[in-house]
Amino acid sequence: MRCTEKNYISRLKRGKEDALEFIVDKYLGLVKSAVYNVLASIDKNELIEECINDVFLSIWNNSDKFTGEEVDFKKWIFKIARFKAIDYYRREVKNIDLSIEDREISSNELVEEEIIKAEERSELLNLINTLEPMDRDIFVMKFFLGIKSEDIAKKLGLTRAAIDNRIYRGKKKLGEKITRLNLEVV
Repeated sequence: MRCTEKNYISRLKRGKEDALEFIVDKYLGLVKSAVYNVLASIDKNELIEECINDVFLSIWNNSDKFTGEEVDFKKWIFKIARFKAIDYYRREVKNIDLSIEDREISSNELVEEEIIKAEERSELLNLINTLEPMDRDIFVMKFFLGIKSEDIAKKLGLTRAAIDNRIYRGKKKLGEKITRLNLEVV
């Protein structure tokens, strides 16, 4: 039996690997977005990828605990992704704090630059979150996770031209919003 929209939750609960593959394909954008929203300020792509993998491992290991319908399943996955990302964030911030204590920072300007960079990144991410869900996912995959347009097109079942058009239009929308908000893009 193949995994479909109607049976993937029950197949996942029975430990069928094709159900996990189906879930990865279906919910990867949602998970990446949830994880990235929490971990973006840390600016470590490998940490984000590790967290995403850990989210899907948790879904696999805890699938028997899920009860409900498909709408609830999506919410359940989002919560797992968010809480995992928060755990990773806490762990990483703790490591960063220890690292800062271990070395002396020579200039306050460097610290200020890092704070400004993190704030700008956060503001940009907030603006990206105002885009349509499909465009938001494309932007996160392309510009924050570094995924190539061809790979994004394959994942989303679109042509590369469609992805490029959405990126172009999304950049235009973001530019207009930035102009309206009088933000500086560095």
